[in-house]
Amino acid sequence: MLTHLGLISLLVPDYDEALAYYVGVLGFVLREDTDLGQGKRWVRIAPSAAAETSLLLARAATPAQVQQMGQQGGGRVWLFLHSDDFAADYARLRARGVAFLEEPRQESYAAVVVFRDPYGNKWDLLGPPAELT
Repeated sequence: MLTHLGLISLLVPDYDEALAYYVGVLGFVLREDTDLGQGKRWVRIAPSAAAETSLLLARAATPAQVQQMGQQGGGRVWLFLHSDDFAADYARLRARGVAFLEEPRQESYAAVVVFRDPYGNKWDLLGPPAELT
């Protein structure tokens, strides 16, 4: 029986630079950082210690991978970060210099605002639908 999605691989140019952003700016937790030799690491991060799904930071190692960095979603939002306190998290991330592409808005399914990470990936920050009303 399939139970959950465990990892999503995210291309980055450098492990430590990516950790500085995702852990230092967004506030993700570092779950694992294992040296695999020859400059390769197994680096897993997640929004919280309780999260089931982690991001696996994958250093782009070929010109083709470098070219795809930030384009894994084809230019669309493809990563969705849920918050239980949308207003507070939006304010905290904005103060930390996160590149928001719009003002927060209310949709039928959630409070939402789009941001871009340093590598070009578009994310939705989502909160409960009543947060902006």
